[in-house]
Amino acid sequence: MPKIVDHDKQRILVAEAAWRIIRRDGMEQASVRNIAEEAGISVGSMRHYFSTQSELLRYAMNLVSERVSNRIQQMSFTGSPLDNMKYLLLELLPNTDEKLAEMEVWYAFTARSKTDSTLKELADTVYDELRQAAGYVITHLIEHGLTRPDLDIKLEIERLYALVDGLGIHTVLRPDQMNAKLMDDVLNVHLASLCR
Repeated sequence: MPKIVDHDKQRILVAEAAWRIIRRDGMEQASVRNIAEEAGISVGSMRHYFSTQSELLRYAMNLVSERVSNRIQQMSFTGSPLDNMKYLLLELLPNTDEKLAEMEVWYAFTARSKTDSTLKELADTVYDELRQAAGYVITHLIEHGLTRPDLDIKLEIERLYALVDGLGIHTVLRPDQMNAKLMDDVLNVHLASLCR
């Protein structure tokens, strides 16, 4: 009897193999051959799941975004408005080993998107979503009457967007200097600076 293969599960396993290669050896080593070997399947079998390397990389990049989105959708906000917004922002930061791995891969894909048009659209979409999250936080704080009356909304959205992205980059590039507690402390100070 032929072996039944769950194609969706296998695609995820291949994408995760691509992540491991990217984290360990760099994006330039994320060839179909290397990924197939890492996933424990033949190069020929890879064609059952991805017709091109670009399709594979796009899927692997999108998987990072989907996992972050799924975690956010499953969040339950039970604290104060300020605590809830900090909780949301912390979910976007690499403050666990799992999220650090995702962010390391994400930034590798983002760098690649500068020269690979098949990845650029997805990178732009995710960065737009990050900016929207910053906008949501600022708007939420305003709606709950927590912010200073002189707040420049557009400027503060950009500042929060840059802060969250910068914390992520610093954690990936300098994990010896940026850690979960420091990220938490920076967010506390920043959010407090927005409030009355």
